[in-house]
Amino acid sequence: MEEEYGAMPLALFALALTAFGVGTSEFAIMGLLPQVAHGVGVSIPDAGGLITGYAAGVIVGAPLLTAASARLPRRTTLMMIATLLAAGSALSAVAPGYGLLLTARVVAGVPQGALFGVGSVVAAQLVPPERRASAMSVMFGGFTMANVAGVPLVTWLGEAAGWRATFWAIGALGVLSMVGIAALVPRRLRPEDETGLRSQLATLRRPQVWLAMGVTTAGFGGVFASFTYVTPMMTTVAGFSGSSMTALLVVFGLGMAAGNLVAGRYAGRRLMPSLYVFLAGLTIVLSMFVMTAHSKALAACTLFLLGLFGFATVPALQMRILDKAAGAPTLASALNLSAFNIANALGAFLGGMVIRAGFGYTGPNAIGAVLAATGLALAICSGLIDARAKEAVAR
Repeated sequence: MEEEYGAMPLALFALALTAFGVGTSEFAIMGLLPQVAHGVGVSIPDAGGLITGYAAGVIVGAPLLTAASARLPRRTTLMMIATLLAAGSALSAVAPGYGLLLTARVVAGVPQGALFGVGSVVAAQLVPPERRASAMSVMFGGFTMANVAGVPLVTWLGEAAGWRATFWAIGALGVLSMVGIAALVPRRLRPEDETGLRSQLATLRRPQVWLAMGVTTAGFGGVFASFTYVTPMMTTVAGFSGSSMTALLVVFGLGMAAGNLVAGRYAGRRLMPSLYVFLAGLTIVLSMFVMTAHSKALAACTLFLLGLFGFATVPALQMRILDKAAGAPTLASALNLSAFNIANALGAFLGGMVIRAGFGYTGPNAIGAVLAATGLALAICSGLIDARAKEAVAR
């Protein structure tokens, strides 16, 4: 492990800092969903639309911002991303009602897909090929640390000083990210193996690229179906107090950090078997959560496992799309992040629909299990296609 993670370039930690800000921006609202809903005068399921709006910003912003910045230096693009994070968060803090807050969440979501699209490529450029998985796990580690430290801290701040203070704090993280990128990311990176825009778009004709994005959408959709409504589930069903959510978010974040380390350790060596294990584990955990949510101890343990198996899939899925979209790494990474946020929107929507239908706050866990199982099935199909292709070449 020490050989894999030692002596990483400092620029990777600038990417991790930016990912920390983005992760805090995305997940903080989930810990404060009831407060935000009350603050703008809507129901909790309707407030879930703010999460869908953020996801919509990522879905649209990832390919558009990536294409618009194609001729810009990577460092400049990353600084633009940090600026948008700060601006969207500040707009969220001053939004007087639901409509403008929804718009602000869309704006805040725009830079995320481009960050992980461009950031994944930059991370791969900064290290030798055999260390790609470790480099990506360092960058995504900032995202997981957002859930260990960033989200719990701003959730506590929101409970103490009001939910608007949370968005001001996230805006400050955007400013710090911009400073970190300017100071640490090289102006020039080694040449990348990337073709022109027309050739990059041609990679979208490959069935395996679409299968990889399908795995991302379905598999990670299961995580968001459950986690979007984690606050009302843990307080209403498990019986935790509202003040316990900060500690519970730390538990989830620790699970994410563990999953990220596991993925960095194993996904680079045996990508598809690792992905099968992660998705199967996620399916089982979500199925369990329907029942374990009724016990405080079991609910907390299951929340940790949800973070572990859910986030272990992220570096693995990002590596899969890079492998299957050779020649178009930036576009493919951005599109895969759009797929992650289609998963976000789909999970939040289906979870809210189940709650409205009267199945309670554990219902989204069951929907999440179905989505994760669908992702596993698609991953197995993709793996079988690879195996048949290798057999054909061997003949």
